[in-house]
Amino acid sequence: MTMIDLSSPEPKDAELARCYVIHEQNILIAADRWQLPVLPAYMLRQHPHYHYLGLLNGEPCYVCELSNHELDDGSLQPVPLRQLISGGLDEPGFSMVSRALQFLSWQKNHRFCSRCGSPTEAHHRDLAMTCQACGYFQYPRITPCIIALVTRGEHALLGRSTRFPEGMYSCLAGFMEAGESAEQALAREVREESGIEVTNLQYLTSQSWPFPHSLMLGFHADYAGGDICIDDDEIVAADWFHYRSLPMIPPPGSIARTLIDHWVARFQ
Repeated sequence: MTMIDLSSPEPKDAELARCYVIHEQNILIAADRWQLPVLPAYMLRQHPHYHYLGLLNGEPCYVCELSNHELDDGSLQPVPLRQLISGGLDEPGFSMVSRALQFLSWQKNHRFCSRCGSPTEAHHRDLAMTCQACGYFQYPRITPCIIALVTRGEHALLGRSTRFPEGMYSCLAGFMEAGESAEQALAREVREESGIEVTNLQYLTSQSWPFPHSLMLGFHADYAGGDICIDDDEIVAADWFHYRSLPMIPPPGSIARTLIDHWVARFQ
């Protein structure tokens, strides 16, 4: 079983390390082996362009922007992160990739202090950007979101966004607003996007989702009333689908697919 450890300090005696080389939303892998590059750990420790992330199966993991990847031998090929998800990446592996992607995005967007505007620099130990001028610390931003599978007996409410591949439907989702609980956000988002009221909310699971820096909180909910009336903004189509005749849905590895599969399993 793959294990992830984000709390242990950077090991000083490891021989090898995984390196997550990132370019935009792409992960670079060795195309002939479909694997992340594995490099001598001593070359990455304390290097200003390679940042320690944690341990995966006891092996240290580092992240680097492609433009700063000094150890590239030309064998790496970019693969979209979403393709890795559908390719069977396990949960700990996806969590580490997500951490790598979010770290670089956060670092790029926090080069200046949000309090006084002075340049920031990476903290020597913590995952933080620090301002020498005013002493302010900026930690990686995590945005909580809810995602819900609303069901009515043997039917599930699924919606379609313009961002989805042609024909794909998924669970309804949205960002939490300041002052909201997850349950309040769920009821509001479902109502705004579909016109449907919900009841009997049941939390199932969560997932770090690096598009760009979300924490998805997954729920099941029962239909309580209302007729479908889409907002025609975030959602361009929605309908009730029987568990035996679902449309194209998100791939395994996504929290939406987990919610749907968990519900369908009730009827097996």
